[in-house]
Amino acid sequence: MSLIINKIDLRFVAKPENDPQVTITTGDAPVAITPKINAFIEDLHTIYNAKGSKAYGGFKENQEPSELKPFHHSFDDYLNEQLDFNDFCDRVSSGLAAELEKYDMAETGYLLTCHYEMLSGRYLLVAMLPVTEHFYVDGELNISSDQHIDSSKLQLAVRIDLFDYADNAEKLRYISFIKGRAGRKVADFFLDFLGCEEGIDPKRQSQVLISAVEEFVNVQQLDAEEKQQTRKEMLSYCKEQQTLGQDVKLQELSQSLPNEDNGDAFYQFCQDNDYPLEESFPHDQATINKATKYSGYGAGISISFERSHFGQDVVYNPANESLTIHRVPPNLKEQLLKLLSSEEQ
Repeated sequence: MSLIINKIDLRFVAKPENDPQVTITTGDAPVAITPKINAFIEDLHTIYNAKGSKAYGGFKENQEPSELKPFHHSFDDYLNEQLDFNDFCDRVSSGLAAELEKYDMAETGYLLTCHYEMLSGRYLLVAMLPVTEHFYVDGELNISSDQHIDSSKLQLAVRIDLFDYADNAEKLRYISFIKGRAGRKVADFFLDFLGCEEGIDPKRQSQVLISAVEEFVNVQQLDAEEKQQTRKEMLSYCKEQQTLGQDVKLQELSQSLPNEDNGDAFYQFCQDNDYPLEESFPHDQATINKATKYSGYGAGISISFERSHFGQDVVYNPANESLTIHRVPPNLKEQLLKLLSSEEQ
């Protein structure tokens, strides 16, 4: 990978619970772009791409009146070189503070604003980097504590695709953001301060894609092994696109599917049958995974198996709601034998 940082800004944000006061600490000097900083942003880029639950949208056209200039106005000023990066980040941090003051919740972390290039893309990433306390032992064997950035727990992050914003703003998909975890939605304050709204639905597009593939393999009259291989190729292609942070491109996907006669067969099938799929769209990997694997859990039982085993090694009887597994995995079989042996004693 080759990542180039154009501009970067980092500020510490602290807001106690049930206290409207927001404190933002700015460094004495701009963040120096060193190999370590470059590696950190590259790692953050990879973590962001790997997040499965992302949504896509754009800036709201009509926003509530405010004393502060809307984020997208300041963003446009920055892109048009009417505002330098530091002043732009001042407005970003002021907007975040104003939004946080509306809530009773505590929020502590580092506000990162980074304009960077990766492969053939250009992005602006705005994120709240969470901090976690850790313990360590010093040279005199004293146990002390400190805080560190925990990128793996990244939740509050928005990334703007600058090329998409310039060329396809009307499609409302140039902004991507991580969907909030249970009990707390990002939109509560982070999206509001940026003025974003959801547009295209990656989960819905992924569901339509799976349906299209299933109908395609049936129309092609493929045997069971060929059907499963087609599903696996779709899964492999989508995983690669997620790793790269790229959209699923319908024609490119069609070329990757096993079809000796015509690499555009699947693409043409989608066109002929008017599937509501974009030529290029962000996808939801968790939904795509269901094309080749079935899983479920509840009441202390967890089961997962590949679709190719259904009806052969795994048989479901809806009459009595029973599931029969004919070839038990060796490691599970060993555990079951030990369990039987212990109960006989």
